[in-house]
Order: sequence, then structure tokens, then C-alpha cells
Amino acid sequence: MITRLVGAAAIAILGVNAAHVPNLDGALVDPLQAQASTKATVLLFVSTDCPISNRYAPDIRKLSDTYSKDGVAFWLVYPNPAESVADIRDHVKSFSFPGTALRDLKHDLAKAAGATITPEAAVYNAKGTLTYRGRIDDRYSAVGIEKAQAARHDLQDAIAAALAGKPVRQKFTQAVGCYIADFAR
Repeated sequence: MITRLVGAAAIAILGVNAAHVPNLDGALVDPLQAQASTKATVLLFVSTDCPISNRYAPDIRKLSDTYSKDGVAFWLVYPNPAESVADIRDHVKSFSFPGTALRDLKHDLAKAAGATITPEAAVYNAKGTLTYRGRIDDRYSAVGIEKAQAARHDLQDAIAAALAGKPVRQKFTQAVGCYIADFAR
């Protein structure tokens, strides 16, 4: 009992919330448990039926291609328990999403990160501290209102700051997309 309290206290002090969620093969994974080579972790909350999530697939691929080689781990987090494994596999394949897909059936990761929208990103540094949560960029100012090009690349800036060990200029931004429904009981 004391060991558990000490362990939980240590986790709280480090700012890491242990969240074991299933991957598409059913194995439990804690994406915030950094490997030695991981310098930052990006959780991307997405859904199969959110058009804005789908619209960002090329941008997410580009970020993964750019930063994975620098030790950034990318995880796709599907917070809708109604989305089947087959639907998620089809979604990942259809949109060529990078990273490992996870099912956040009880919203453990969404709650830990404070995510409420798909697409929404959460960036954790090598110590497991949340350094950024919010939009990928400022292309969308509201649902249905899209600029031709983004002027601010918030997620890219947050990843670069995490790799450089620097604070993010704006720790939180408002994501635009589809709400994560409260399916957790």
C-alpha cells in the first residue's frame, strides 16, 4: 500500500499520468512512458468522421516525417469508443495517418491532456510534462471557416520548442473541429 502511494506521488511530482489504453491489437500501451530515445511525445486526438481531422492528415504526415527522426513519438488517439478497430484501421489506411493508433475508450488520455476536440494535439516533453495543447495551426477560425494557408503553425512550434528544451510561446490554443463526446461512464 505504501509503495503504491509513493509511486503515485512520484508520478504526480513528475507530471506524468499513467494511462494505459489499447492499441488496435488490444495490447495496453502507455504513450506517455517515454523510451530513452523519445525527446517529445505528440498525442493527436482524431476521429474517423470529423472532416477537419481528416483535412489535417497531410499536415500530420509532414510533421511526423519531419520530427520522427529527431526522437518525437506520434500517437493517434481515437476517443470515440463507438469507432470499431476495423473502422480505425480503415481510417488510418485511407488517410495515410502516421504513428500508432490508440483507442481511448474511457478518455484517460483526453482527460490527462485536457483535450475536447478532434483534431487536437498535446505535446509532452521528454520528462512527460504537458507543454502544449491545442490546434495544429490557425487555418480554421471556426467550423466551416478555413483560410487558404495557416499563418501560425502552433503544433510545429510546440514540437520545436520541446526538442530545444524551451517553453512554448503559447501553451494552450483553441482547437477547431468536432467535440469529443463524453462517452465515459
